[in-house]
Amino acid sequence: MMYPYMTLADETEIVHSQIIEEDGRQKVVVNFERPTENGFDSARCELPDYKWIFREGYSDEEIHVFEQLLQNNAHLLYKYAANGGINIA
Repeated sequence: MMYPYMTLADETEIVHSQIIEEDGRQKVVVNFERPTENGFDSARCELPDYKWIFREGYSDEEIHVFEQLLQNNAHLLYKYAANGGINIA
């Protein structure tokens, strides 16, 4: 399951997974997706390793900005992943 996290000014939607247990470690997958004329630009990163497992359409500079965003928000992404997403009431 993927949970919404935020939308950036360029319409990039950021969503994250629940906590995934793998090899005794907890990870969260974060997906970035932006609409284009021909479909979507997409990128996917695994935390806590900041490993990009998929990337199409985003520049190196944009990926660098996403890495900074992830480093500044990883604690929140883990918190929300553990709680089933952001609770907005």
